[in-house]
Amino acid sequence: MPHVNPDTPPPSEPRGFDGVSHGYAPDGRPAQPPPVPLDKIVGDVVDNLSATAKAELALLEARSELALHGASWTAGWGAVAASAAGIAMLALAFGAILVLMPHVGPLLATLIVVAVLLAVAAFAGWRAQIAYNDIRTALRRDLTNEGIDD
Repeated sequence: MPHVNPDTPPPSEPRGFDGVSHGYAPDGRPAQPPPVPLDKIVGDVVDNLSATAKAELALLEARSELALHGASWTAGWGAVAASAAGIAMLALAFGAILVLMPHVGPLLATLIVVAVLLAVAAFAGWRAQIAYNDIRTALRRDLTNEGIDD
């Protein structure tokens, strides 16, 4: 039995272009959809811009709430850390006085510990001033320092 392809026309009929398209449209050009009016296009653009602006504002609000949450917890835990450090410094100062008392007496031991703590405080204050100046420089509007900014 010979092999018969169902897409092949019988030998008596001429082969047509029914299954192949070479840019030929037998029914003419396809119908074009009607053009979209300009006011509809502009309305869609405005709606998209409005939605984008609302989304950006919502993102900014969410970021600010997250920053506020982080800042409040940072301040709270920072206060706990500062309190613990202060108490530790007091314990260190009392311990140093107690250790020095038998060697130099109570008054001189107290003065030595106070002088050392004042030196540490002065160093820390000097470093804080340098860090504060870095912040002021970073936030200055006139980075060339040609005008008065404060």
